[in-house]
Amino acid sequence: MSKFSILKFLLPPEEKVFYGLFEQGSEICNSAANLFYDAVHNGYNEERLIEAKDLKHRAVKNAKETIAELNSTFITPIEREDIQFISSQLERMAKKIIKAFFNLRVYKFETHDETVRKQAETLVQATNELKILVAMLKSHGNIKEVSEVSNKIKEIETHGDEILQSALEELFSGKHDALTVIKLKDIYKQLENALDISCCVSDSILNVVYKLS
Repeated sequence: MSKFSILKFLLPPEEKVFYGLFEQGSEICNSAANLFYDAVHNGYNEERLIEAKDLKHRAVKNAKETIAELNSTFITPIEREDIQFISSQLERMAKKIIKAFFNLRVYKFETHDETVRKQAETLVQATNELKILVAMLKSHGNIKEVSEVSNKIKEIETHGDEILQSALEELFSGKHDALTVIKLKDIYKQLENALDISCCVSDSILNVVYKLS
C-alpha cells in the first residue's frame, strides 16, 4: 500500500479539509473560464458582472481559508509548501481570468476576435481537466491516471502557446492601430498567463503524488 493510500485512512477529517479547498479552488477557476467564454460569445449583462465579482471574492476567500487551516493544523496530508503553492496558484488563475473578463468590458469591444474565442475555449478545456486532476488528488488516484490528466493539460497549454504566437504575429502586422494592439495584447497575455498557471498547478499535483507513492 502506498503512502498516499495509507494517508487516506490515517488522517483525521479536519486534516483532509485541504483537498476540499483545492477542489473549491479548481471549481472557481472553471466557473471563471466558463463565464469568460460565455461573455465572449454572448456579451455582457449585469448578472454576469455580479457573478464575476462573486467569483473573485470566492477565490480570495478560499485562499485565505486555506492559509488559516494551514496555520491551525499540526498534521497536513501533504507538505505545507505544496498546500500553500497549489492554493495560491488556483487563486491567481481565477483572478487573471476575471481580470481579463473585466478588461473586455473596460476596453469596450463590441465583438471579439477569433484569438480571444480560441483562448476562451482552451481555458475551459484546461480548467475542466484541472477539476479532474484535483479530484484525483482528493481521492488518492494513482500515478498513471494523474500523469495522463497532467499530460492533457500540458497539451492544452501547448496549443494555447501556438494560438498566442500566431495571434501576436498578426497583431503586430501593421493592420491594427496602436490602441487596439495594446488592448488585445493585454487580454491575450492575461489569458495565456492563466493557462500557464494551470500547468504549474498540474505539475505540483503530479509531484505531490510522486512524493507520496
